[in-house]
Amino acid sequence: MNTENKKQTPLYKLGSKGDEVRQIQHRLWDLGYYKGHVDGAFGGHTQSSVMNFQQDNSLSADGIVGPNTWAKLFEKQEIPEPKVVSKPLPYRCLALSGAFETGLAMPECFSGLSGDFDGQGISLGILQWNFGKGTLQQLLFEILEKERHVVEAIFHDRLETLLTALFSSKQDLMAFAHSIQHPAKHIIYEPWRGMFKALGRDEKFREIQVKHAAEEYKAALELCREYGLWSERAAALMFDIIVQNGSIPHLAKLRIMKKFQSLSDELSYDELEVLKMRMIASIRAEASEPLWIEDVRARKLCCANGGGVVHGIKYDLEAQLGISLRKVEGF
Repeated sequence: MNTENKKQTPLYKLGSKGDEVRQIQHRLWDLGYYKGHVDGAFGGHTQSSVMNFQQDNSLSADGIVGPNTWAKLFEKQEIPEPKVVSKPLPYRCLALSGAFETGLAMPECFSGLSGDFDGQGISLGILQWNFGKGTLQQLLFEILEKERHVVEAIFHDRLETLLTALFSSKQDLMAFAHSIQHPAKHIIYEPWRGMFKALGRDEKFREIQVKHAAEEYKAALELCREYGLWSERAAALMFDIIVQNGSIPHLAKLRIMKKFQSLSDELSYDELEVLKMRMIASIRAEASEPLWIEDVRARKLCCANGGGVVHGIKYDLEAQLGISLRKVEGF
């Protein structure tokens, strides 16, 4: 069993996401190489900007920000490991599923915002906590109780309006939600849209989202045990199944268990783990609605393989999120 925590040199390249990519974009903007959105997503424009910077500074123009390019960009500083890698595994699993759901980088994937297209008033966050089911109120009350200054710094003079709505009846709260969005397109009006999204990006509110996703993470670990899996990648796979699909249907489980019987006893622990995850990924995808089979397959195989392309975005789970074949603590 591979339980080693091998440290790799961080690299930021096409498909990378997060605060460090945003830092690279800011620096390239300041130096006149980058003119795109500072969004924390390492896309083609960021890549070409890096290559131009490398050419001008006698570096290998591969479009990858490794130790040498980082040191040149940031005056001999050491290249940092992505901040998210140091977070607990539940946080990293939630960030991965959030990136799949939104296609956005950290912390933007935590600030998904929807209007009343589904009858829930307003939905916010990776798991789309909402007013309709009463789940978003719980998150808002918690951040108000623990970190009120965060909310005050975002909503300012509109905080009183928000508080009045939160402490009113369900009917009045839904009326408030409808009053700040387009009646047909269900797009939240500014400045409310920007304020709610800013709250979603806040680190303290992200931690609250992770806390409120604890039941889903617990269910993911139970699925790992049920199928004899032990790795971080397996936890990410099962968590994404819970988030996107809810569960593994009984008939799909029977197919998976039958497939497991064909696996060779001579496989290593790591090989067995990966093959099991691939079987689960494919069979769970095939149990989905026809329209979504390939989307489910891409997400689940990305978890199983430790990387892949989802919605045109390339993922490397270990490099970007520190999710590898390490054993989950407590397994």
